[in-house]
Amino acid sequence: MKTPKELKVTPIRNGTVIDHITANKALHVLKILNLPSQDTSVTIGMNVKSTQMGAKDLVKIEGRELRSGEVDKIALIAPHATINIIRDYEIVTKGKVNLLEKISGIINCGNPNCITNTGEPVDSLFYVTSQEPLVVRCYYCERAMDQSEIEEQFGPL
Repeated sequence: MKTPKELKVTPIRNGTVIDHITANKALHVLKILNLPSQDTSVTIGMNVKSTQMGAKDLVKIEGRELRSGEVDKIALIAPHATINIIRDYEIVTKGKVNLLEKISGIINCGNPNCITNTGEPVDSLFYVTSQEPLVVRCYYCERAMDQSEIEEQFGPL
């Protein structure tokens, strides 16, 4: 009887590891980050067994550290994700994404009559009314949006 070989993903020298992504949301995270690109090596794990979550996704990005605005967008898709910054093969920063109470300029209101969609110089502003399930409410017109409406804004996969 053959013994199965253990396959391991190679570590990255410098970059970002996004772990504890909600299962089947890794492709949404890649879309938010405009990945993959020709300049960046990306490794994806989907539906990986997890003692905390049952199943999770993870994304490893070689040679790129995330900006705070990107992390804020990821929090909308994967509110339990952790962001690990890697330098010289070592984790130098580890933190959880933080779903903000107010979300400004990241998503658009789904109401076509909202002031934010009429050409006025007003940034969108939402309040998080529920984290699980995610529901946000527009500050201006009070329209509520759920997780699926938010994900649609990041475009098709």
